[in-house]
Amino acid sequence: MSDTPNKQTGLGPIDAFFRAVVWVCRVVAGSALVLMTLLLGYQVYGRYVLNDTPTWVDPLSLLLVMLIAFLGAGIGIYENTHLSVVIFRKIVARKVRSVFVLLTDLFLAVFGGLMMWYGGQLTIFKWKSLIPLIQWPEGLRSLPLTICGGMILVFSLGHLVRHLIGRDTRTDSIE
Repeated sequence: MSDTPNKQTGLGPIDAFFRAVVWVCRVVAGSALVLMTLLLGYQVYGRYVLNDTPTWVDPLSLLLVMLIAFLGAGIGIYENTHLSVVIFRKIVARKVRSVFVLLTDLFLAVFGGLMMWYGGQLTIFKWKSLIPLIQWPEGLRSLPLTICGGMILVFSLGHLVRHLIGRDTRTDSIE
């Protein structure tokens, strides 16, 4: 399992900043989940009670799902709760395990950087188009992808630095 983010040390004020970012992401994702629940309840009420389905609820709910999923993925990288296959790290010697952890963090950082870059390109490309029914910029659909990519990049680099200076507290990394 993973340690709580409050136990991650080694980067001083950067860790405090990371914890603040994760807290904000939790609040935003949690609020988005509550809002989406209310919107879908309103849609059901409109459809069956008012006999007038609010068509704008579906595209807005899809935006909220993107926000919730991608912010959650970024938080998962920071807290080391993301889906990972650790069987190879568990069956090898400690020194090899350390190399696997470094490679994992490096691959995640590269993946996050690519996600951020190409997500940003997609967001810019689609910004002038409008989402039907709500008339908001189409780029909002890929903005959470871009933000998540940045979070994965930065949090993975933080894990990498912590590992390199010997202050990696993730229980899965070096036991």
